Amino acid sequence: MENPGRILVPWLAGLLAAASLAACSSAGPLVADRLDELTGVTVTHATKPLVLYRDRSAQAAFARDFVYLGPIEVNNMGRRQYFVWLGIWSTTDSATSAADIGDLDTVVIYADGEPLRLDLAGLTPASIGVSEPVYVKPVASSMDAYYRVTTDQIRVIAEARDIELMTGAARPQRFLPWDNTSMAMESLRAFLRRVE
Repeated sequence: MENPGRILVPWLAGLLAAASLAACSSAGPLVADRLDELTGVTVTHATKPLVLYRDRSAQAAFARDFVYLGPIEVNNMGRRQYFVWLGIWSTTDSATSAADIGDLDTVVIYADGEPLRLDLAGLTPASIGVSEPVYVKPVASSMDAYYRVTTDQIRVIAEARDIELMTGAARPQRFLPWDNTSMAMESLRAFLRRVE
């Protein structure tokens, strides 16, 4: 009679391999491309934005402000422009928290301590030459802001081990990474590989 352990080991190994493949495929693509049919531009973006937050538990239990950050390439017949999208929202009342998040004209990213001041392009998709939002809003009440950057600036962010974001000049507000950033950073690096 055959040893039951010999049958179980290959079966278990097959099950583990299938689970491992399912886990890898569930992450999905790290970069997406699409044609904006109204403007005729090709848009490339990371699929996993970086999430940063600011704790406001002194105001209310579990109160936080969030900033989602994702890179964008807009390709208009070979003329390429690069932007960083910020999706800004709060778990508190959006009318009061929007003013508290800070002046969106003044945004600085600190990548391993190196300051990268962002140049505001606008608050609508039209400001970067597209007809619809590139990233899905994290919540319906979130605000969008688009900033002009270079691929070198995106690379500095993608290669950083320590990221902070500051909004506002008069009353700076500091945002730190939320939870595990490994997928977002890998998506940033995959974006760079696609566009360079």
